[in-house]
Amino acid sequence: MGRRRNNLDYVFDFSFLESFRSEIISGVRLTILLTVVSILPGFALGTACAVGRLYGPRWLQTAVTIYIEAIRNTPLIIQVFWLFFGLAVLGARIGPFNAAVIALVINTGAYSAEIMRAGFQAIPKGQLEAANCLAMTRRQIFWNIQLPQAAELVYPALVSQFILMMLATSIMSQISVEELTGVGYQVQSITFRGFDVYLVIAALYLALATMLRLCLHGAAQLAFTRLRRLRTPL
Repeated sequence: MGRRRNNLDYVFDFSFLESFRSEIISGVRLTILLTVVSILPGFALGTACAVGRLYGPRWLQTAVTIYIEAIRNTPLIIQVFWLFFGLAVLGARIGPFNAAVIALVINTGAYSAEIMRAGFQAIPKGQLEAANCLAMTRRQIFWNIQLPQAAELVYPALVSQFILMMLATSIMSQISVEELTGVGYQVQSITFRGFDVYLVIAALYLALATMLRLCLHGAAQLAFTRLRRLRTPL
């Protein structure tokens, strides 16, 4: 009888890193690009939706509520497939990168809307009444009182949501966007070193998430005086 191989004899082999270094770096860059171009417009969309849901006319509140509930209660991958494959059936073709960005922006917007809505609702009404007594316009109240305080109050939650969106870029490999996970698929199919490859990919995602958190923490220290004074961790 042949000797049974012990699973503990597995030997790690990361030699593929040298052979596929350029592809991995390209995947990291594309992941960062998807994150940046999705977070900023997504936050702006979410803030606009939060304002519309709180202060807009009834029809706008209904439309925003439908959008938020529809996006938050369907998988991101289904939304991506609908944009990439579904619209193509209707004759509206969208490239993989554009479909990925649109899906991420729409998704980020829906989640950011609820986070920002909570921030707006947490502002004491006395501050708004005082601003009205000072004859401040609605626009001045929003830009100088509501928006800064709301963003500061919910900033830790926004940071967590943005990191989740960065990790969600891995789904875009399903529509042939060659971000980090997509590169991992390709490397694994060539080297057959799945455990080693995905260990490296996981380490890179961990590094990217840490870098993003540090960048957002630095932005908070510059933008929010209270967080800077209290040194509140994100």
